[in-house]
Amino acid sequence: MRHNKKFNHLSRQKGHRKAMLSNMACSLIEHKRITTTVAKAKALRSFVEPLVTRSKEDTTHSRRVVFSQLGNKYAVTELFRAVGPKVATRDGGYTRIIRTGNRLGDNAEMCLIELVDFNDIYGTEAKKKRSRRSRRGGAAKTAEAAAPAVEETPVAEAPAAEEAPAAEEAPAADEAPAADDAADQGEEPKA
Repeated sequence: MRHNKKFNHLSRQKGHRKAMLSNMACSLIEHKRITTTVAKAKALRSFVEPLVTRSKEDTTHSRRVVFSQLGNKYAVTELFRAVGPKVATRDGGYTRIIRTGNRLGDNAEMCLIELVDFNDIYGTEAKKKRSRRSRRGGAAKTAEAAAPAVEETPVAEAPAAEEAPAAEEAPAADEAPAADDAADQGEEPKA
C-alpha cells in the first residue's frame, strides 16, 4: 500500500532525484534565480528552505549538515555568507515561484524560482498615497492653488548674428540647383 507517501517522485529513482535537487539547489543559491518546471520548483522549494533556515546560525554543525545535502563547498559558502544574514529576520518563505507559461517542445508548465530577498523588482516600489476626491469643489481649490506656483519664464531668443550665417548658406545651396534646372530648360539663370 502507498499510505502517506505524497511527495513527487519526478519520474526518477531516489539517487537521481536527490542529485538533481542538490544540483538545482546549488544553482539557485549561486544565481539567486533559475528557470525550471513547476513540479521541480515545488520539490526544490521543500528541499532548499530547510537549508536556508540552517544558514541563519553559522555553526560548524549547520555547515556540515548543509554540506551533506548540497555537496558543493562554494554553494555552502555563498549560503552562509550572503543568503543567511540577509534572511535572518524572515521566518520562512525564502523562495518565490513565478509561472512563465508552457515550454515549446513538450508543453510543460515552466516557472522561475528565486530567492525572495534578492529580487530587485518586487517590494522596492514605494506605495502611492491615495487621496479621496471630494465633490464639494476641493479639487478646484487645489488646482487654483497649484496654478500660481508654476511661473512661466520667458524663453530667451538666440541672437540674430548666430542665425545669419546659416541663413546665408541655405539660399546659396538653393540657388545652385535652381540655376541647373534653368540651364536644362534652356532659360537664362536669374542673378
